Amino acid sequence: MEKKKISKYLSLILRHQPELINLELDSHGWADINTLILNTTKYALTAELIYDLVRGNDKQRFAISDDGKRIRANQGHSIPIDLGLTAIQPPKVLFHGTASRFLPSIHAKGLLKGERHHVHLTESADTARTVGSRYGSAIILTIDSELMYQQGAQFYKTKNDVWLVEYVPADKIVNNDT
Repeated sequence: MEKKKISKYLSLILRHQPELINLELDSHGWADINTLILNTTKYALTAELIYDLVRGNDKQRFAISDDGKRIRANQGHSIPIDLGLTAIQPPKVLFHGTASRFLPSIHAKGLLKGERHHVHLTESADTARTVGSRYGSAIILTIDSELMYQQGAQFYKTKNDVWLVEYVPADKIVNNDT
């Protein structure tokens, strides 16, 4: 349980509020691990604990730099970060997990990025179901990503296989299943 709390804490700091501990991120979201450890008073962080969290995180939320000295969140930032991703062609369809209570807004406005920089999509309906179940009864939206791409939408794929796009228009949501 402690590791889960620390992972959530790292998500908060590396995605949204590095200033809470006077941590500086570079333009690509990288933070110095030693500074993160020194500036964190909420948890007793060590480099080994951080490496273990990154290796053991099934969602691969974080990355360690090649030299082992820096850490960053792979996506989900609400602060300006250049993840250095290149736009690529997506598969024919992608999925998004949500809860039924959000459907009226989604059908009216499409999928909005909210506080994040992108809408998060996946190639796996099972992953979408898991994500959607965090908010109640899961609804799986199927997105016509091929048509969106043909019409100029830019898609990016992160190292942990999350697909990112600026916006999904309501008419590109081709069905929703529970």
